[in-house]
Amino acid sequence: MNIYHSLNLVFDYIEEHLEEKIDSKKIAQMLLTNEYTMQRLFRLLTNMTLTEYIRNRRLSQAGYDLIEKKEKIMDVAIKYQYENATSFSRAFEKFYGVKPSELKRNTTKLKEFPKLFFEEIEPVIEPFEYDIISLPELTLYGKGIKTTMDTIKVDAPKFFHMMNETYTPTYGEFDFGMVYYENRFESCNFEYWVLSKNKIPGFTKYTIPKCRYLSFRIPNQEATSIQDLSQSFYNSFIPSCKYRLRDLPELEYYHDGVTDFLVPIED
Repeated sequence: MNIYHSLNLVFDYIEEHLEEKIDSKKIAQMLLTNEYTMQRLFRLLTNMTLTEYIRNRRLSQAGYDLIEKKEKIMDVAIKYQYENATSFSRAFEKFYGVKPSELKRNTTKLKEFPKLFFEEIEPVIEPFEYDIISLPELTLYGKGIKTTMDTIKVDAPKFFHMMNETYTPTYGEFDFGMVYYENRFESCNFEYWVLSKNKIPGFTKYTIPKCRYLSFRIPNQEATSIQDLSQSFYNSFIPSCKYRLRDLPELEYYHDGVTDFLVPIED
């Protein structure tokens, strides 16, 4: 499957159904995967969520319909799947900077968000070595910090180092690192957690269900090496990945001087 060809078909499907309810399950089927993996792929390759893309295309068309087709605001709101004029007006003003009723007096605020299109080329990808492993239910204890997509590369190793200095002498080395997403597809606000198999006073108990994982071995426990592998995985492996990802956090498993980057997949 050429992922870029498939995405172009998705963009065509969205365009043909802007005035209808768009079925995310149908889009997942077009990409031969599940909805969760589809959402990951879409955000990774377009740098926006599926919801954002659909909303921007509809609002772009809405401005044209109001100015050129002289359609009524309520009619346009209903056409583009808004429940009422208020929610449409709020979204419209955020997109254009003016209310729908003000657009005719201020057409300099018109904005076009174009339909996306990818050149259908096959990317050159370095081979990945990985295992498929199964882990039983994990009961872990840890602490986390708030971070963002932009700051996690600095925040995570700094927090891990602080946790090691504070707790390792008494409770031993930490076993796992974990990135928790409050809303993986709509937010850049993350939490980075350091987790131990040992019960530590004051730590939060975290249970991870039994799961299969793609396991990528990193020959050290250096933050830069882990970040490089993670970035390469998202940029190169996921677009051609045949496995269906599971809606669980990825884990970094630290042991024997190495790190296993663990990506949860469906059975």
